[in-house]
Amino acid sequence: MSSNPTTYHGEPGDSVFDWNDSAELQRRGDSGVLRQFSTVRRGTVAELIEFVMDLPEDEQANYAIQKSGDARFEVGAIRAMARRSDFPKA
Repeated sequence: MSSNPTTYHGEPGDSVFDWNDSAELQRRGDSGVLRQFSTVRRGTVAELIEFVMDLPEDEQANYAIQKSGDARFEVGAIRAMARRSDFPKA
């Protein structure tokens, strides 16, 4: 089961984010206006955030994380999540 954080008026809800939830790292494809993504790695949300953050900054935007369920994190969200105080750094 996936635990998605909730918000109310932009404020974090009472839910604790599940950093160990399964996810896929996806790379942008070059298919014109409707860019497609292909899965290149699977792991926990935390592992994939660390992977993206270890990439050179100019390459980070080529990736997105698809969390189990329907949450998708692009580079801005990935960077923000890596800065969170509860992010489990290795």
